[in-house]
Amino acid sequence: MIAAALLYEHQNKNLAMFEEWNIAVWEYEYFAPLWFIALALLPIAYLLWIKKERQAPGFLKFTGKPTEQSTFSSSWIPRVRKVIILGYLCALALLIFALAKPYHPESPEGIHQDYKKGIDIIIALDVSVSMLAMDFEPNRLEASKRVAKQFVDGRRGDRIGLVVYAGEAYTACPATMDHNILKQQIDAVSPEGLEGGTAIGTGLGTAVTRLRNDSLPSRVIILLTDGTNTAGDTDPITAAETARAKGIRVYTIGVGSNGEAPTPVSTPFGIRYENMPVEIDEEVLMKIANLTNGKYFRATDEASLQKIYAEIEDLEKQKLTDKRYSSDPPSTPMAFLNWVLLLSLLTWVVQRTLFRHEQ
Repeated sequence: MIAAALLYEHQNKNLAMFEEWNIAVWEYEYFAPLWFIALALLPIAYLLWIKKERQAPGFLKFTGKPTEQSTFSSSWIPRVRKVIILGYLCALALLIFALAKPYHPESPEGIHQDYKKGIDIIIALDVSVSMLAMDFEPNRLEASKRVAKQFVDGRRGDRIGLVVYAGEAYTACPATMDHNILKQQIDAVSPEGLEGGTAIGTGLGTAVTRLRNDSLPSRVIILLTDGTNTAGDTDPITAAETARAKGIRVYTIGVGSNGEAPTPVSTPFGIRYENMPVEIDEEVLMKIANLTNGKYFRATDEASLQKIYAEIEDLEKQKLTDKRYSSDPPSTPMAFLNWVLLLSLLTWVVQRTLFRHEQ
């Protein structure tokens, strides 16, 4: 755990250093986008600057013929002058982006901001051996992980965490706005190293404890399983009542096709796949959802699982009719200003070095 915490801190520091120079304009949102109108003036400024350069008087008088005069010139000089002009204009364009007040919802400056209108979400993912059943492509677990990551990508501004359970449960990632770290943890989960069985109550109870007292006012758990509660000391309904007492909504998802599915089974000769009946305790999952003002869903394939996550996203948007932040995330123009300074300085040095003259 200490090593993981140090790794997380190191990754955050690297991300912060990257953000100080990150000018990938499509990754930002802007508080004052009207400044972008000024970008339309830059081509005009370029043409006027070129015209001025051509009409500028020289510093030396020459009385020879034009053909003789051309022998003193060099073809690279006009090109370098154009590069110098473009350098200053690029710096000006970056300054306009800075004036537009860019902000990055997932930047290190915003990770610890408490946005009153955001949501805390914990995904409680069943990773028991039965989740390797092949009625999804390539199996239930991998399909569930893919769809969960797609859901995470659509929840900018929300803190999302991950609890993993089989016969026992653990927190794979606390609720965080660093969604890249979260998706890495989703990719890494597997049944290896966990006790056998399906402890739905333990998984739900662990997810409830991860939604701390300092969590955002709107708190949600998405509980996904493909079976029945066969392990753990916590009854699923008891865990649901605890969630209800804390004002936490629980959306439950039963994963598995109708009928039978190729499922891994332990034998004296190793793991083999046999067609086994799909057994999901839908009654318990429905009761958990009803107790917590959530909703139960059944996913029989990956497409239906995607629709379920989309519906959950829509339901949560309806519950938060005003999705605007009560306290705006911080403006982060520093990366653009850093490049403005660097580009202007380099362009000025090239200009003064190659084209200096005596008065």
